[in-house]
Amino acid sequence: MDGKTIQILVSMIIYMAAVVLIGFLYAKRANKNSEQYFLGGRSLGPWVTAMSAEASDMSGWLLMGLPGVAYWCGLADAAWTAIGLAIGTYLNWLIVSRRLRRYSVRVDNAITLPEFFSNRFREKKKTILLLAAAFILIFFTVYASSCFVTCGKLFSALFGAKYETMMIIGAVFVLLYTVLGGFLAESISDFMQAIVMITALSVIVIVGLVQAGGLGAVMENAKSIPGFFEFFGLANPTTEGGMQVVEAGKPLFGAASEYGILSVCSMLAWGLGYFGMPQVLLRFMAIRKEKELKLSRRIAIVWVVISLAVAVFIGILGRYLYPTMHLTKSSAENIFITMATSSLPPILAGFVMAGILAATISSSDSYLLIAASALSKNIFQGVCKKNATDKQVMLVSRITLLVLALVGVLIAMDENSVIFQIVSFAWAGFGATFGPLMLFSLFWKRTNKAGAIAGMVGGAGMVFLWKLVISKLGGVFAIYELLPAFLFSCVCIVAVSLLTKAPSQEVREDFEAVRSGASEE
Repeated sequence: MDGKTIQILVSMIIYMAAVVLIGFLYAKRANKNSEQYFLGGRSLGPWVTAMSAEASDMSGWLLMGLPGVAYWCGLADAAWTAIGLAIGTYLNWLIVSRRLRRYSVRVDNAITLPEFFSNRFREKKKTILLLAAAFILIFFTVYASSCFVTCGKLFSALFGAKYETMMIIGAVFVLLYTVLGGFLAESISDFMQAIVMITALSVIVIVGLVQAGGLGAVMENAKSIPGFFEFFGLANPTTEGGMQVVEAGKPLFGAASEYGILSVCSMLAWGLGYFGMPQVLLRFMAIRKEKELKLSRRIAIVWVVISLAVAVFIGILGRYLYPTMHLTKSSAENIFITMATSSLPPILAGFVMAGILAATISSSDSYLLIAASALSKNIFQGVCKKNATDKQVMLVSRITLLVLALVGVLIAMDENSVIFQIVSFAWAGFGATFGPLMLFSLFWKRTNKAGAIAGMVGGAGMVFLWKLVISKLGGVFAIYELLPAFLFSCVCIVAVSLLTKAPSQEVREDFEAVRSGASEE
């Protein structure tokens, strides 16, 4: 390990030590009871709520996956995805946040998403609770694996070590931190990590533009590649065996592909996922005062728009600066790392690399913690052992964290995994399973338990069916699975709710109280 690498490592260790310190500082408070551990006692301020929600949402995908897509095939896929996410972020904060915060308090102070849905319909047999918890376990395990892939790629690229070893080390660090601090520590550190992430992105763009000699040269290069710098065109790298062909020091591209309205809708559909994202929805439930959500919304949307725009541009900039450095779709996701380590002094590069680590930690600890709460709080205490003590719930939670981390590591063992693709599947899963149900639960009084179950099962099932079977037909069927699955879930909720018995009087009274603004804070 040379001097430069050692300096980068030292910078990252300093950052990691700060994250662990936060865990220690909040460990006693987090372990006071399960509500503190899983929801922080509903004590988050507006800044922490906003920044932690977005940091936990974006993950290493923001710094590696999205720039990698822009580097590999140009502007269209990355830009339309970013636009969809920005719109979805704003609408989620505007439409869902206030009513969910109020509703979760109304229905027996629900502290997890499955518990909210179960209490919302006042079910005695915990069918919704079990199904919601099971889907969270499935999709968050996939999500956590994408974070472990990020860790493996990051440390492997930096230190030249074996991918599998570095991925496992990263997973162990994330696991230890999550076990230690709980939701509050996670949220506080996510606030810090959101700052690190947006700073890292901005620094790389500024330094990269200076290195490139200005914006003009970057734009000229992007426009010279067929379909690369178009909103309605897509670049096609010429590949052999999955690797881009290089001639005379230049990467080869084929003719541009047309990027039609169907492709645009497919990428914009990413925004629908926000309505079902547990890591974001929990922040709405955890804020200390409902009225502070307006400020949180403004903070969140500014952070998201800047971060997404800069991340997309890094891919465009990287293609100019390092045109032949990354010749596979998987390797393209390392462009941020390449730009940081090649352009910055080692100490500063280390802190920028910490931006990737920050994004990974902020997401994976959220994913693991929410999944653990689904099993320990909702399945173990909610169904299997209703008289379980908080101490027993916490023990089951920590065992669950370990098992989920192990499964996530097994999924992440493939070094050629593409972060963007892993995230897109899990995102579709959550968006279609919980998104429609969340909207109908908050805004349609006629929604009943049968409709809720049909919506969850229909949405989740359609994600798998569309991804694994229908999309293989190509053409119009190649659309991102979230869109058809989301629409199918909506149809299931409406149809089944109307064909079955109306909700009970108690359920309707809850709905009316929340709609009228009544709160039990």
